[in-house]
Amino acid sequence: MPASPIYSPSAYSVSRAVAYADTDGSALLVSASNPLPVSVGATASVTPLAGNTSVSAVFGPYVPVIGRTTILTLDGVWAGSVKLLRSTDGGATKLPLTIAGAAWGQFSTNCCEPVWDESDMAARLYLDVALTSGSVTYRLAQ
Repeated sequence: MPASPIYSPSAYSVSRAVAYADTDGSALLVSASNPLPVSVGATASVTPLAGNTSVSAVFGPYVPVIGRTTILTLDGVWAGSVKLLRSTDGGATKLPLTIAGAAWGQFSTNCCEPVWDESDMAARLYLDVALTSGSVTYRLAQ
């Protein structure tokens, strides 16, 4: 079969359209007047887990929003560690976060960074603060 050269601009274009199912199941083409319906999940009343402590304790629970990145901010003059924990049984079992078997979400200095993306509606996050001195201001939010 001989190769066919591609000429641009051509006298035609291939049409492609994005459609989605309407409430009755019929296809609706996406257009400026009929945009693609998009939802990023429940975002109502996301309450940050925030405070300041000079004692060691576990703080939480924090309810993460599915599909949104959780940001941890630690600030202050302190020594010790702060570890992010996750539970899917109402806090009865709290496990430290890992990635490929390595520790994740463990800090010994001030930070402001993304720490977790959740996909389980039952999951709750906790902060395990173990201080040897000073006080730390913490905030877990999305």
